[in-house]
Amino acid sequence: MRMADLAEEAGITVRTLRFYRERKLIPPPRREGRIAWYNEHHLARLRTIGALLERGHTLGGIAELLSAFDTGRDVRELLGLDHTLVAPWSEETPVRLTPEELADHFSEDITPENLTTSLDIGYLAVDGDEFVHISRRLLDASTELVGKGIPLADVLEAGRQVRAHADALADIFTTLIRTHVLSDVLSRTSTGESPGPDEVDRIAETVDKFRPLTKGVVEAELSMAVDRRVRAELATWLREQGQEQGGERGNGQGQDGE
Repeated sequence: MRMADLAEEAGITVRTLRFYRERKLIPPPRREGRIAWYNEHHLARLRTIGALLERGHTLGGIAELLSAFDTGRDVRELLGLDHTLVAPWSEETPVRLTPEELADHFSEDITPENLTTSLDIGYLAVDGDEFVHISRRLLDASTELVGKGIPLADVLEAGRQVRAHADALADIFTTLIRTHVLSDVLSRTSTGESPGPDEVDRIAETVDKFRPLTKGVVEAELSMAVDRRVRAELATWLREQGQEQGGERGNGQGQDGE
């Protein structure tokens, strides 16, 4: 859409839109000659700005918050877009990528099928003309695995399986907490009664205490499981090598006897 159309959709004047663009509150438009084209991403950004202004934020503060979002930092709490009783369990940082930057990571493996799988798993989301990867660590790991020669389709399938196992592990730990630690609080809230301030604090403190414990258990068990699997694979390989060498020696002796 053109500038006038965008301004009308956003409920602002063209003059205000130009001002926002000069302050770099919205991304630059796509240009075809002297014509500037805007899209739904620009409209969503303008609506966010309007909502923040209504809540009393200054344009300077809005610019800082939007800059933090564009660089991948978590500003959901600052923007008031997400409210939870406890802090997020994970410590993952999302990454914003242009299509060209995504291609730099995976080159010819960027196929419609792989993009569909990434969106289905939740690794990627689309935000206007850009992609948002859910985790810097997962992006780096996937890039390195593909760089080692593993097809991206296989990396994504492995990620899907890991996600299923991770969900099962999360269910185990939340069941333990729900059943043995917070059963009294949760039994009251399940009847529609809102938790009081003390109960909210107790839930938050419980989650904070269990966070390092669960991570430690999973990391320890995974490390030992990999050790067991590597030893088993190595033992199988050595046994097969021994059988092959024994067979070669046997064949050699038979030839000598003739």
